[in-house]
Amino acid sequence: MREMDIGMIERLLPHRYPMLLVDRVLDWEAGKFLRGLKNVTANEPFFQGHFPAYPVMPGVLVIEAMAQVAGLLTMLSDVARRDGTQLVLFAGIDDARFKRQVVPGDTLLLEAHLERAVRGIGRFRTRATVGTELVCEAQLLAAIRDVPPVRDLPV
Repeated sequence: MREMDIGMIERLLPHRYPMLLVDRVLDWEAGKFLRGLKNVTANEPFFQGHFPAYPVMPGVLVIEAMAQVAGLLTMLSDVARRDGTQLVLFAGIDDARFKRQVVPGDTLLLEAHLERAVRGIGRFRTRATVGTELVCEAQLLAAIRDVPPVRDLPV
């Protein structure tokens, strides 16, 4: 078993709070799979408006969390450089299905399986569960791109 804490995750992903949606990596194998988790708490900023009387994690954020574990797998599989000179960008989604809502107190288990990586495009089979219940599954595409140079501000 190969675990990673939040510090290690932040060294690989450019995301930061409130958009970093992976709290821990539980296990991974380069070129194969990665399992991570997100602890969903009542103080998440999106619950203020989605929905105040019945807090539900937005489905797009569940997909984003699955994309982030796919991004971690991309970096750990050396499909993208780990030195901060490349980004793993969301390029597509197919066959997404939602089966259960995610609410405060849930622990979201996130899985990504690398199906193929060719010429800067990766395809992943992803899923999210709470306990034994399926929350969402989808095929995700990622594009690996160089980080554009920082341009000077006009004077």
